[in-house]
Amino acid sequence: MSVKDKTLSVLENNKGNYISGADLAKELSVSRNAIWKAIKSLQNEGYNIYAVTNKGYCLSTDTDILSSQSISKYLNKKDNNFNIKFYKTINSTNSAIKELAINEEKEGTVIISEEQTEGRGRFGRKFHSPKGTGIYMSILLRPQMHASKAFLITAATAVAVAEAIEAVSDKEAKIKWVNDIYCDNKKVCGILTEASFDFESGIIDYAVLGIGINVRIPKEGFAEEIKDVATGIFEYETSTSTDIRSKLIAEILRRFWHYYKHIEDKSFLESYKSRSILINKEVNILSSKSSEKATVLEIDNDCRLKVQMEDGSIRLLFSGEVSIRM
Repeated sequence: MSVKDKTLSVLENNKGNYISGADLAKELSVSRNAIWKAIKSLQNEGYNIYAVTNKGYCLSTDTDILSSQSISKYLNKKDNNFNIKFYKTINSTNSAIKELAINEEKEGTVIISEEQTEGRGRFGRKFHSPKGTGIYMSILLRPQMHASKAFLITAATAVAVAEAIEAVSDKEAKIKWVNDIYCDNKKVCGILTEASFDFESGIIDYAVLGIGINVRIPKEGFAEEIKDVATGIFEYETSTSTDIRSKLIAEILRRFWHYYKHIEDKSFLESYKSRSILINKEVNILSSKSSEKATVLEIDNDCRLKVQMEDGSIRLLFSGEVSIRM
């Protein structure tokens, strides 16, 4: 770890408080000049660091830049099973993780970016990923499970995200089968799980778990095509807790990892069902060629959507897309 990274770690752990240059130099076993250079470099990257004679350096509480240091302070050693990599901008965190997976990167690698230029959701749709207001991250997994059970990863993630949102906000988080999280009847999060598996055995070689969250509503608003269906967990103007993104990421990682390591137990399943916004709702089952009307009866123990069609027949949906009929 560089002097700059070590300095940032100390400042993050003492955010809002002053620490002298002498104490920083002593703690990191470097010169005062090395600390000064590290501080200047961090300030050039956008960190709001106060420098006051006879007091030292202070990372302002209004600094809202994601880093491994800003997240790790909310994870204890038991929960921190991750190798977190940060980017200011990236085309797609899922695409970047795929490249690492092909090159035998270890499970638990996480890529987080302040923005995505080519963020995407299911069915190739674009995922709006503006700078500074959201969380855009992907996790590399090597679950050693059959591809037919990959849906468990998405379901466990949905519950972990919903619980994490409720832990850091006053919002109630609901789940729209299969992979969307809603607050105030609008979408705040999309989950995209992609996998590579052995064709003969059906065993997953690796899975890429992508999570995109609208933490705050952008000042300029959402893109025209999603402004009526998307919202943020927080209003931009009232989001004064600038550590909120780091706290939320830490909560998601901690909760997801617990479910993932016990995924066959399906301990998340009842929460997944109880959070559904589709039960007893009339929906349209969408495909590229048609739209069929149905009523949602339940979500079964394999996370399949049980629906009753207009002709009275019962169908179990493994995947696909549904929309609530208004």
